[in-house]
Amino acid sequence: MELQNATVGSGFLLVGILHDSGSPELLCATITVLYMLALTSNGLLLLVTTMDVRLHMPMYLLLGQLSLMDLLFTSVVTPKAIMDFLCGDNSISFGGCALQMFLALTLGGAEDLLLAFMAYDRYVAICHPLNYMIFMRPRVCWSMVALSWILASLSAFGYTVYTMHYPFCKARKIRHLLCEILPLLKLACTDTSRYELMVYVMGVTFLIPPLAVILASYTLILFTVLHMTSKEGRKKALVTCSSHLTVVGMFYGAATLMYVLPTSFHSTSQDNIISTFYTIVTPALNPLIYSLRNKEVTGALRRVLGKHIMSTYPTL
Repeated sequence: MELQNATVGSGFLLVGILHDSGSPELLCATITVLYMLALTSNGLLLLVTTMDVRLHMPMYLLLGQLSLMDLLFTSVVTPKAIMDFLCGDNSISFGGCALQMFLALTLGGAEDLLLAFMAYDRYVAICHPLNYMIFMRPRVCWSMVALSWILASLSAFGYTVYTMHYPFCKARKIRHLLCEILPLLKLACTDTSRYELMVYVMGVTFLIPPLAVILASYTLILFTVLHMTSKEGRKKALVTCSSHLTVVGMFYGAATLMYVLPTSFHSTSQDNIISTFYTIVTPALNPLIYSLRNKEVTGALRRVLGKHIMSTYPTL
């Protein structure tokens, strides 16, 4: 307990990708631009799905939640990383590290489950269109959202408490962009091999069921789309589904490399690149992937911004 109490008082140093880069100033500028893009694009998507009544549908309710998760996820990590680099102080308290880990795990886990529910939503919309508003009525949609948040937060709480209970007696430098389980365990002065194995098994367990739902949903969707007689309906279904599958591929690709790949295959530089991708790049790209090819979203954005401009400048 003495070692652990010393850690609680001293905190850690986050030595992430900005400190290991050959051109840290350029990388910091790039990350700042990506963060501003994530704030703007996710904020606008949240705005239009809330303000435009034509988007008050199950698909856009779930999409709004995805934007909220992306917005919060990148905000948990990116502003601190930028300010640490600019101020030259990359310290983080023990409590701050625990909080960041909890929030990151909660948001990542919630997005994992939400993507499965979004796949189910597309399956019902395309394969059972006449029963869509029955299967995806508001109570069901909000139950899906609540389940995503609750299960993810419970899982994150367990991981955070157990990870932070270890005594940390090695160098306080976490060679990672944020406080995550595996980089933090490298600082522990006790054997963590069993816990690392449990993290690996639980990571697989948490990722596989949602991924199975997604694959099953899109397999059934593919069979239905191939039998559609309407070319316009087939094109619309494929455009919507391709956007979702792109987001799924980015999310599960990064999650697999980080949490499913055995620790023997990990390297510090690889983990830093992967964490940068799913905490900064993906949240910036997700709303663009969904909105640029979706005429309903772009139309709603024009209507909402048009109303705001007209109310602000009525003489135009």
